[in-house]
Amino acid sequence: MVRIQYRMTGGVDKLVVLGRISGVFGVRGWVKIFSYTEPRENILEYDSWQIGRNDQWRIERVASGKPHGKGVVAQITGYEDRDAAAELVGREIAVRRDQLPAPEEDEYYWADLEGLRVRNLEGVELGLVDHLIATGANDVMVVKGDQERLIPFVLDQVVTKIQLDEGLIEVDWDPEF
Repeated sequence: MVRIQYRMTGGVDKLVVLGRISGVFGVRGWVKIFSYTEPRENILEYDSWQIGRNDQWRIERVASGKPHGKGVVAQITGYEDRDAAAELVGREIAVRRDQLPAPEEDEYYWADLEGLRVRNLEGVELGLVDHLIATGANDVMVVKGDQERLIPFVLDQVVTKIQLDEGLIEVDWDPEF
């Protein structure tokens, strides 16, 4: 089951996006965080974040953070008031891939699946995993090749084999669908 929904950046340091800063909170420099981690407060496990977008990233220290309602709020060192914190709104939050804990058996980071080749049981290449979508019932791989395919990520039913070392996901899927 894919439950660890991080997105890899194309940068040299292989950053994994964990969330984004969605707004300001209060007048003392706190920001609202939209976290992609499960549970969402796991984003606070890291004492420093890479904050930015595209190839413009800066390491920032997390001074404090806590769950708040259905979300997470945090204060970033050096951003002591609302106006300073407002500069961060819309920026992504990332960490280096090697900072993430190893996934449990039958769990995968989305970032590790993106870019893998997808082939069906008959050996037909369907394309590459572009990204994944959480639908509630199960996650879905968006596979781009000769056409775009939405393939449910259901282990042992649709997804029959994942070979990270070989860059391959094998699926029980009709190429005409």
